[in-house]
Amino acid sequence: MTTKPWSLRECCENFAAAGIPHITIWRNVLEDIALEEAVKIVRDHPLSVTALCRGGFFPSVEASKRAEAIEDNKRAIDQAAALGAPMVVLVCGADPGQSLTESRRQIQDGITQLLPYAKEHGVKLAIEPLHPMYAGDRSAVSTLGQANDMAEAFDSEWVGVAADVYHLWWDPDLEKEIKRCGAGGNLLAVHVCDWKTPTSDLLLDRGLMGEGCIPLKEIRRWVEAAGFDGPHEVEIFSSTYWAEDQQDYLKRVVQAYREHC
Repeated sequence: MTTKPWSLRECCENFAAAGIPHITIWRNVLEDIALEEAVKIVRDHPLSVTALCRGGFFPSVEASKRAEAIEDNKRAIDQAAALGAPMVVLVCGADPGQSLTESRRQIQDGITQLLPYAKEHGVKLAIEPLHPMYAGDRSAVSTLGQANDMAEAFDSEWVGVAADVYHLWWDPDLEKEIKRCGAGGNLLAVHVCDWKTPTSDLLLDRGLMGEGCIPLKEIRRWVEAAGFDGPHEVEIFSSTYWAEDQQDYLKRVVQAYREHC
């Protein structure tokens, strides 16, 4: 998603050429190609797939939409398994027509329904808490503490959390909650970018690492001290950067990561 204008093939070719060893695949790049072709594209390049994004969006006031979400998440698990992705990242969803408590209950119920299917296919489910500004319609899970509570309730190696600094950097309990999920083996993914101040758009104006106020190196120390040794994934949503030459932009991404992460 960081280089959204590129196709899956372009991402794989250019990431590999830049010496980037991993890729998280967003499902939008799979919409116009057969899954078998996507698998071949990935296997033709020296990249490991860290995750598939995204599943989730479980809550709804309508039972039919909740059922549709379960089927869509099963398709995501199928895609992840085929691509060799060890997890599906869950943007859990919310419905403004009901309480956050009810949305969280429906999220937990949705994961409960999916868990046997995920385990059968060898794909973990990573609950990603989103910044509270998205609580109305994108995620009723707003803090790492809430995500930890939910993941721990399943007591399963197949359910954990994804920690995105854009959503969590402000939380005074962040270091404690990172230690908590690290100690329990529940920290499955770490996403990095930066928070620009002022920001021009709460969704599509994320910054390159070093452009904002997120203490990236400090958070990295916390996650590594907690035992996380996986890749730190750059995830930048930016209409400004998507409008630029993506080759030049990718060079800046790599440089910013090396200098500030």
